[in-house]
Amino acid sequence: MSMRLRRVFIFTAIVLGYFMALLDTTIINIALPEMTRHFGGTVSEISWVMNGYNLAFAALILTASRLADQFGRKKVFIIGVVVFTLASLLAGFSSSLAMLIVFRVIQGLAGAIIVPVTIPLTTTSFPKEQHGVIIGVWGAIAGLAAACGPSLGGMITEKLSWAWIFFVNVPLGLLSILLTLLFIKESRDDSASRSIDYGGMLGITGAMLALTYALIEAKDYGWNSGYIYSLMGAGLFCLLIFFYIQWKVKEPMLPLMLLRISAFNGSSLTLLIVGAALSNIALLTSFFLISVLGMTVLKAGLVLSMLAVGSIVSSAVSGGLSGKYGSRWFAASGVAVIGGATYSLSSLGVNSAVGDVLIRLAAAGIGVGLTMAPVMSSAIRHVPEEKVGIASGVINMSKAFGSVLGVAIIVTLFQLNINDQVETAKVLSAEAIQNDSKLLPASREILVSVMNKLQSRGGTEDGVTGIDSTTDSEGIEQSIEQAISRLNLEEQKTLDDDRQGQMKEIELVLSGAASRMQDASVQAFNHTFKVASYMVVPGILFALLSDGRRGRKHRKVVKGLHNAEV
Repeated sequence: MSMRLRRVFIFTAIVLGYFMALLDTTIINIALPEMTRHFGGTVSEISWVMNGYNLAFAALILTASRLADQFGRKKVFIIGVVVFTLASLLAGFSSSLAMLIVFRVIQGLAGAIIVPVTIPLTTTSFPKEQHGVIIGVWGAIAGLAAACGPSLGGMITEKLSWAWIFFVNVPLGLLSILLTLLFIKESRDDSASRSIDYGGMLGITGAMLALTYALIEAKDYGWNSGYIYSLMGAGLFCLLIFFYIQWKVKEPMLPLMLLRISAFNGSSLTLLIVGAALSNIALLTSFFLISVLGMTVLKAGLVLSMLAVGSIVSSAVSGGLSGKYGSRWFAASGVAVIGGATYSLSSLGVNSAVGDVLIRLAAAGIGVGLTMAPVMSSAIRHVPEEKVGIASGVINMSKAFGSVLGVAIIVTLFQLNINDQVETAKVLSAEAIQNDSKLLPASREILVSVMNKLQSRGGTEDGVTGIDSTTDSEGIEQSIEQAISRLNLEEQKTLDDDRQGQMKEIELVLSGAASRMQDASVQAFNHTFKVASYMVVPGILFALLSDGRRGRKHRKVVKGLHNAEV
């Protein structure tokens, strides 16, 4: 067998495992309503199908990287894919929500094993001159997995059932295992001892568990909650303990000399920002498409796939070129494009065409592709070759934590924005009722009763404002009749004398209220998109730091760090 064909099989094996693990962070979201209908339970309970995976993934990723470096990356990768495939099969057969959540947590643990090992397996299987191109394709796969999850999940759920979201992983996992066994050679960090840093592993796992869990729960408990403060404090304490242990022990799981490499730090921080930005764009845009533009969940998922299109194209190009010309300008330009695209999403309104959304998402995807592959390539290029595994764990942990952090912040900001906008709309609607000279007192009572009922039924969560005179006309008519029945006989008689005129005026006022509520929702999205774009700005600076000076001086620095470690 030719070396070229062998490398095709090697890359296919790695990509299949990687694609599965990343896909399951997004594909599940769109199937949550169907799972709720199947299992029952509250929204908070069903959300742990998603949160359980993310929590386990973030907590174990650095530990898995270290163990792979010590005991063999091929071996650990196979263990991860086997566990992920088996957990996927059992998740599809789950008979209760609790069972499904347990298997999702196991999937998350397995995903944390798979993802960071893929980069060192790739770099040790391909010559150095091909690393830029290969990581470019690798970045394109990452963008594809993240962006196509909603559309793929929607199609599978609609045509088959929610269980097939998990079953499709089984053949992919089996093929990955077979190809790995046949074609990938074992590799490890030969400079690392076989002694396990239990203290360091417990410290970083405890820190990521506490911090990630705090961010997940912050939207429910509130950022000022003592419970959230306690979790944050515990997480930071564990993080301090972790670094203290790494400084003191002879064989730390995270060599602190990596943190002396400014390009590596810049890459890690850039990926934290990009992880947050990508999650924020996907989350806010999906809610906007469904609640403002009235798209179905499946159609919204298909529109969001445009992120993948832009990312695939730019990743394949930027990965190879960054290896030749350096990553900093590609990455900085990419982050700037992401920020600009996010800001441009704030100009969308209720009458925006689908094409307007697609153009903005494609631009954001191009920005992601320009950033991800070069930054990943730079992070690996600037660390000693034998430390690629643990370095991959750090940068992937940064991206995963950034995603959780970004969502926690943006959901809180969105809730504040929409509450403010809706309260303003309610005040304006109340003033419109009181100032309408055509309305009888009885009609005003009817309007107040109807609006209170519709608003309490709809709430303001996720952009739903509760009043929609076009899609909820039957419910409005029922509410009006119920309000009329509560009037006394004299008020009913007065209303009957001009019933047609009063009903017309009531409908007109309700239409105005619905319009204000819709505008409130749009304004909340617009303001939140703007804040999300501002959150991206520090990433430009971090991206400029993501590549060191090229040439002899850089090689001496890396060699010196390697000698210091040895």
